[in-house]
Amino acid sequence: MSAVTGEAARRRTFAVISHPDAGKSTMTEALALHASAITQAGAVHGKAGRRGVTSDWMEMERARGISITSAALRFEYRGHVFNLVDTPGHADFSEDTYRVLAAVDCAVMLLDAAKGMEPQTMKLFEVCRHRRIPVITFVNKWDRPGREPLELLDEIEERTGLRPTPVTWPIGAAGNFHGVVDRLDGRAVRYTRTPGGATKALETTLTPEEAEADLGADWTRAREESDLLAAIGAEHDQKAFEAHEATPVLFGAALSNFGVARLLDVLVDLAPAPAPRTDVEGAARPLDAPFAGLVFKVQANMDPAHRDRIAFVRVCSGRFERGMVLTHAATGRPFATKYAQSVFGQERATIDEAYPGDVVGLVNATALRPGDTLYEGTAVEFPPIPSFAPEHFAVARSRSTAKAKQFRRGIDQLDGEGVIQVLRSDLRGDQAPVLAAVGPMQFEVVQHRLAAEFGAEIVLDRLEYTLARRTDAESAEVLRRQRGAEVLMRGRDQALLAVFTDQWRMRSIQREHEGLTLEPLIAGQG
Repeated sequence: MSAVTGEAARRRTFAVISHPDAGKSTMTEALALHASAITQAGAVHGKAGRRGVTSDWMEMERARGISITSAALRFEYRGHVFNLVDTPGHADFSEDTYRVLAAVDCAVMLLDAAKGMEPQTMKLFEVCRHRRIPVITFVNKWDRPGREPLELLDEIEERTGLRPTPVTWPIGAAGNFHGVVDRLDGRAVRYTRTPGGATKALETTLTPEEAEADLGADWTRAREESDLLAAIGAEHDQKAFEAHEATPVLFGAALSNFGVARLLDVLVDLAPAPAPRTDVEGAARPLDAPFAGLVFKVQANMDPAHRDRIAFVRVCSGRFERGMVLTHAATGRPFATKYAQSVFGQERATIDEAYPGDVVGLVNATALRPGDTLYEGTAVEFPPIPSFAPEHFAVARSRSTAKAKQFRRGIDQLDGEGVIQVLRSDLRGDQAPVLAAVGPMQFEVVQHRLAAEFGAEIVLDRLEYTLARRTDAESAEVLRRQRGAEVLMRGRDQALLAVFTDQWRMRSIQREHEGLTLEPLIAGQG
């Protein structure tokens, strides 16, 4: 085994996905706390002296208690290097989540104990299914009233098609949580909450006799249900898990830090290490080939004092060394890596080297966009990350003509980051670009960031369009003459997009003009 493949075997790169309010940011903090990456976990709503969540750095995130951007956290645990990529939980930012999932080898799917499989959870799970990403399920908030555990397992299997194989089983009903039965080693573990849940929960291992004496009927029921699971074959199968056929299931409560340490152990023992990535030619690039990495996210102004732009790169092969000069596949130009960092919220640390699976933040990456490839030596390029189909459209104009320059610079910046899709046409001009979003909250982020970072307040005029399709120059000539339709060019890739007021109008135009090119985008396939 080479030094690179040996280091890759120690890596675990994963994302936490969930429906909004299922506890994703809280889980991110709890995992970091248990790995000693931070000393005290925060609450999503940092009030009354309690610190806010480290990963939620944007003012809007802290105010609303949601994650809008994603953060990458690197820490060590049990001799392994973890790269935890936090993702936006709100449905309006699912395109950013899709990009993040292009950079991970495993996903932790959080379920609310009372709500089970929610719509956004399913949408993100479908992305995991599409990318063949193994999924570990963590049933969160078991310290609050919720549903029966066996009922939740049935729902997981019915909705996802994955066979649930519980690794831990709760002792006590939801809202009366004492601990878990560890089904891999037979232990009973009792949890004791620390004040405020801001430090690691106390865990006590009990013998079956001690558990029966201390926990009584709750222990007896948990043991009987665990035996029932064994009888029906709901045991962990590593091959089925890695083949995206089964999902290990754990029960806990991230806010109280119950079951979080066991999740870390499961990630070490069961989650897959980085594997060779397929390039655009369909060839698997060996882990020990020269360096190559995929840009999966670009974020500007994470540090308001420095006004920088950071590209998050997943190392796919080889050894990264800070200062090495790479080639940008999209342009063929050299790219220097003097400033390489690990970034978590507004906390940063310099990275001198990295291996497959690691996430590196490259500062001042003005030329890089999500989906770009960087490489050393022989040319290689990984498949680009597709854009979602927008469903909301608005014309943006600067509120002040004196701020026109800042407005244009800000729009170009946010377009390059992938915060919003910017569409233009000769008819509307550069002073009135059309912003296209998956969800309306993206417009709020654009307004907030343009005002806060560029001093350019904007006015948004919503358009009546609701769907977009990719078209070509020949079809565009026909579509431009149709009522209820418009053709715009997407700045980031020069793609021609035809936008329509609704599906009925689009189908009516298709019937009148056969042979038009109207290709669905990812989220527009349904």
